[in-house]
Amino acid sequence: MKQLSAAGRYLWAMPNTLGGLVVCLPFLLPGFNCRLCQGVIELHGKGIAWMLDRFSMSAVTLGHLILARNEGEIGWCRVHERVHVRQYEQWGPLFIPAYLAAGTIAWVRGRRPYRDNIFEVEAYLAGEPGHEGSGGNA
Repeated sequence: MKQLSAAGRYLWAMPNTLGGLVVCLPFLLPGFNCRLCQGVIELHGKGIAWMLDRFSMSAVTLGHLILARNEGEIGWCRVHERVHVRQYEQWGPLFIPAYLAAGTIAWVRGRRPYRDNIFEVEAYLAGEPGHEGSGGNA
């Protein structure tokens, strides 16, 4: 039953994972490093770093895909990004609209659309010392 549950989570998040792979495909051409870590694809490389720099990001998660500037960034933000993987597993194709709505709600309330986004709050808490799963954040 646990395997079916895991398979269901992968299938539910798959549209986001595949979309992420399609979107980042041109940025993989300059060369990249890929590794599968606990069921999550981690990619980094020059093209990905260039793309993330355009948005002032250290890393981004799309389903079961984590894109980061380099291996050090992945290590530094892995705990934070794994929270987003779990959020994708929970929300599936609804995650991106829900994430954008949460940022908009924070902004309308006069708060920071990124840092006060409920999805980011959860991810940052996971990476803070003294919390389960501590180990850095993005």
